[in-house]
Amino acid sequence: MTEPRWSRNGRFFGCGTALVTPFTRAGDVDEGALRALVDWQIAEGIHYLVPCGSTGEAATMTPSEHRRVVEIVVEQTRGRVPVVAGAGSNDTRKAVSLSREMRDAGATHLLHVSPMYNKPPQRGIVAHFRTIADATDLPIIVYNVPGRTGSNIEARTTLELASLPNVVGIKEASGNLGQILDVLRERPPHFSVLSGDDAMTLAVMAGGGDGLVSVTSNAAPRAMAELVECGARGDAAATRDLHFRLAPWMQAAFVEPNPIPVKAALAMMGRIENVLRLPLVPLAEPHAAAVRASLVDAGALER
Repeated sequence: MTEPRWSRNGRFFGCGTALVTPFTRAGDVDEGALRALVDWQIAEGIHYLVPCGSTGEAATMTPSEHRRVVEIVVEQTRGRVPVVAGAGSNDTRKAVSLSREMRDAGATHLLHVSPMYNKPPQRGIVAHFRTIADATDLPIIVYNVPGRTGSNIEARTTLELASLPNVVGIKEASGNLGQILDVLRERPPHFSVLSGDDAMTLAVMAGGGDGLVSVTSNAAPRAMAELVECGARGDAAATRDLHFRLAPWMQAAFVEPNPIPVKAALAMMGRIENVLRLPLVPLAEPHAAAVRASLVDAGALER
């Protein structure tokens, strides 16, 4: 039987966009802009969508807004691609509750970040994810991002979590290629390893990875999806060429904390209003020219 586009060799695969959440000038969720963004992402060939993560400013959403954003993405997707809903919390009970909310909202998968701020030991991280996995039947992708959480999920811990039946992969944003390669070397066959850093995708795919959850694909979905597809085919030259073309945008997208630059980029492209929720603020004007130039290099904007 033919696998869907978001599955390769029995593993979750592809480039998924960590969606921004468009807001109106009044500060409300901009449902029209969000629906249009979903349709455009799918038309451009993205493999799956990831609403309500850090790029989606989930930390500043009310519970009802969080659920509604996922419902909108599910409704607009209409089953065309998976919806991997952010459901993380540093309170395990809240993470369990939010997992059930996301299931009821129609998500196909869950993205669970390692507990932030608490800095649990590795056995606490295992206990956290085991409790969540026991409470839901949805597939779970673990998210390791020490730069935001304050603690790293070590390779041995990731491999222990991979033994849980519904933990199907990890979004790895540690920036530690050696650690990522350790996981790739010893993972079970079903377990997907996704880059959590756009700029690391070339190296992760070369090591046998299965794709990435991308910030930059908000503005350049087709090119980022093609980069992953080329990497999966083993076309090193094409993957490298795409990486080099996109590298200025990958750098500019993080010139200030995410999602400040990517929201500015989408506003330049006329796709959303450049509105963020405090404490995030719009891109500093001195960075605007570099962001615009990088979008031109990426083919996302005309000169």
